[in-house]
Amino acid sequence: MLRLTELKLPLDHAADALRPALCQRLGIADGELIDFTIFKRSYDARKKSAITLIYTLDFNVRDEPALLRKLADDRNVGPRPNTDYKFVAQAPADLKTRPVVIGTGPCGLLAGLILAQMGFKPIILERGKAVRERTKDTWGLWRNNKLNPESNVQFGPQHHGRKVLEEFVKAGAPEEIMYVSKPHIGTFRLVKMVENIRATITDLGGEIRFGSKVERLVIDDHQVRGVVMADGQTIATDHVVLAVGHSARDTFQALYEQGVFIEAKPFSIGFRIEHPQAMIDKARFGPNAGNEILGAADYKLVHHCGNGRAAYSFCMCPGGQVVAATSEEGRVVTNGMSQYSRAERNANAALVVEVKPEDFPGDYRTNPLAGIEYQRQWESAAFVAGGSNYAAPAQRVGDFLTGRPSTALGEVDPSYQPGVHMTDLASCAPAYVIDALREAIPAFDKQIRGFAMADAILTGVETRTSSPIRIKRGADYQSINTRGLYPAGEGAGYAGGILSAGVDGIKVAEAVAISIAEQR
Repeated sequence: MLRLTELKLPLDHAADALRPALCQRLGIADGELIDFTIFKRSYDARKKSAITLIYTLDFNVRDEPALLRKLADDRNVGPRPNTDYKFVAQAPADLKTRPVVIGTGPCGLLAGLILAQMGFKPIILERGKAVRERTKDTWGLWRNNKLNPESNVQFGPQHHGRKVLEEFVKAGAPEEIMYVSKPHIGTFRLVKMVENIRATITDLGGEIRFGSKVERLVIDDHQVRGVVMADGQTIATDHVVLAVGHSARDTFQALYEQGVFIEAKPFSIGFRIEHPQAMIDKARFGPNAGNEILGAADYKLVHHCGNGRAAYSFCMCPGGQVVAATSEEGRVVTNGMSQYSRAERNANAALVVEVKPEDFPGDYRTNPLAGIEYQRQWESAAFVAGGSNYAAPAQRVGDFLTGRPSTALGEVDPSYQPGVHMTDLASCAPAYVIDALREAIPAFDKQIRGFAMADAILTGVETRTSSPIRIKRGADYQSINTRGLYPAGEGAGYAGGILSAGVDGIKVAEAVAISIAEQR
């Protein structure tokens, strides 16, 4: 099989245009082309009136050597790279202890799945409830202002990226995520996918335990020997994959107290911004706004501010909504999500500013958890500014830029549940963040016309952009001072998003498998 990259066609090309275009590009007759598949599709929207689709195609021809000789100087044509995933090991028949995975987010699930597929029958521990029950608790916060600290948004769920996507498709994700440039699954579709992945793990001999909170590790001479549960049970194991999310603050505290090496790391703080999705579509796609192939438009923005900080957009959710994402009582945290249809009226994204360990209260070198306290400081401030009932503080962009409190909504209706309280967001973030965003928003307006519209809504506060700590690991993916502990994913400071977390889970699972195999 061969691969062609950079085949460009107009956005409005006919549904059957790919085959003749491929033949023309290769200089072959239709009869010489056996078949083809789309490996990747992206678009170039720099010229809004003439948006171009860009394809990478895998194909078979009747005389492959002859075509390669003819196109020897064409750098866009060549053998298809082998993207098939290969397992690095298989579990021994006399496996003494089963590996334990803590967490069922994308990192933990993929680590557990790969270990199960290699025959290691992992035990996966999740402090929260099963995904459907957790969804009910999440709605309890969004609709009824009632938080369950142990069951919420935060406590869930070699060609590694391709492997992640393949497993997602097997579990029920749309097949298009295999080839579109910006794959999107949809928040609620993930519920069924997670259930299907869990079922695969258990069918392969793995075990998943919900409501199973790990209190501490059993460590003997810097080697993990087990985990101690909140109910007092101890599970013996020599290999623990720590795939908790970036909000598992009590877990970080427990690990630090046990001497596991942790260091402070930068993260970002800011607010969610909402615009009419139709405005973003028009600004990005011009007359092609609303095109079915393009879908709801997204954006990615960055501005280097005069105060030395970088302000940027993060986790942009086209046609989505702003959601409550706190994991602790008396605090407000925002996040964003989109359904597969991306059909909601607003576009939203985090607008955040980098925060450095030097900004944390106290000395981050002697207290690597200082970033957590910094997050809590601003989440508590947002809770108070929102009315102390889990409503979020919000402000119109026009008022934010001029430094006056908002008292009423304008054209943009905020999507945040359980509701917003109009106020002045200046009390909800450090002064350098406020200054940077007031400079960045007008700068972003030069790239996306209307971005600084007065009635756009800012909702606070966004603090969980990434983990404020890193559980440092070596080249073998183990903690640098605790053998058998494999820090992984977002919480450990090694990923930022579903795909990268899944990839990290696979890499760590491979490291566990190799370690066990080498001990034989």
